Amino acid sequence: MRTKQPNRRQDWKRHIVLYAFWGSCILSVLILNTKILYAGIYAILLVPLFALFFIFPFLLTLLNLFFLICPKTEGASVTAEGCTVIVGVISSGILLNACDIQFFADWNQVLYNNQLHSPIATQNYPTVIALSLAGIAGYLILTFAKIERMPPLAIVASIAGMYLGVLECALWIVQIFPYETLKEGGVPIAEFYLCLFPFNCILIAAKTIRIKIRQWNAIGKGAHKTYEKRYLNTLNRILSRAGCWPIYAFLLFWPLFGLFICILALFGQRPDAYIKAFTETADWNLSTKIPPQNIFYDEHYLCTVAAGGHRKIVKPLRKGMRHGHEVIVNRQLCIANAFEQILEERLPRIHRRIRHFYDTYGFPVARLIRARWIADCIYFLMKPLEWFFLIVLYFCDVNPENRIAVQYLPFKASFPSK
Repeated sequence: MRTKQPNRRQDWKRHIVLYAFWGSCILSVLILNTKILYAGIYAILLVPLFALFFIFPFLLTLLNLFFLICPKTEGASVTAEGCTVIVGVISSGILLNACDIQFFADWNQVLYNNQLHSPIATQNYPTVIALSLAGIAGYLILTFAKIERMPPLAIVASIAGMYLGVLECALWIVQIFPYETLKEGGVPIAEFYLCLFPFNCILIAAKTIRIKIRQWNAIGKGAHKTYEKRYLNTLNRILSRAGCWPIYAFLLFWPLFGLFICILALFGQRPDAYIKAFTETADWNLSTKIPPQNIFYDEHYLCTVAAGGHRKIVKPLRKGMRHGHEVIVNRQLCIANAFEQILEERLPRIHRRIRHFYDTYGFPVARLIRARWIADCIYFLMKPLEWFFLIVLYFCDVNPENRIAVQYLPFKASFPSK
């Protein structure tokens, strides 16, 4: 009796996602070959992380394109979808944080350093979220519901719901795609990766629709079903043409979109909220607003970072100039700089040693401070030093308050010491 030989082709399709990950690891080793030699044991973590968040998303995109063209590989397709969603959500969250995008800062708010305003107007978040949930709901219904138990109208409505999500993905890509950076010859890696996940969502939606059409045609459901009412038979005959579902869904998309807008209007959203969600912004492609200039504070210095905390806590006084950039100035920062100034005048050697020590160990700490609440904590931790600096100033300077007041002004001032 002959034993059944395993189908190697089917086995390859079943594990194609795993092969793609191992391929991304191999590519990561080739790309990081020189850095791995110096990484030592850290290479055990460096290679998989680089592969997972930088190489693997590209290979998943190619797989999703392959599954769109060849929809018969449904098992591997579902695995690729799950990996795409998980990796896409995690990597997008990391990149959005790295790009310093302030999602709760509208175009008219003053930001700091390289921070960017929200690509979506905050007052229109409910509209954007509701339409995104409609797209997700349509995808989940089509993916997990059995096609033989669904009426054609429910399938068409689910596809129309997916169109809402596809529209948002397309608008997001248009909003953040770095056209200007590419024109200038730059390499916008972060922005390109942020476009990759919504592009994959569009591919997954198109592939899901194609798979459902193929499944419906395979079972031939609805072709022989008859109803007592004549118009029901006509409607069933029209909707049973699975090849026309994308067109029917496009026609249903507009009343469905209008229904969502009407419902959201009852909750305070404007009828044009979906358009203004992307246009009433700054720093992005579809933006129509001009934002105020960002304020610069040197992230290398603890007191300067602390001055960027919450206004009620750090109590900013005015704007000042440091290294040719505008900075936020509060009393603590002025006292610290005045103390350093008098230390440089009286004890230059000690000042150089203290400055070298701080530049060596203070910079790495200051660079970790990226949130306002952390800046508030630094402000309170610096309070004892602020009082010590103030005592020294009052003992060593004839006019300590004048010295404090002129810190970070465009001109330099000299003061007599006791």
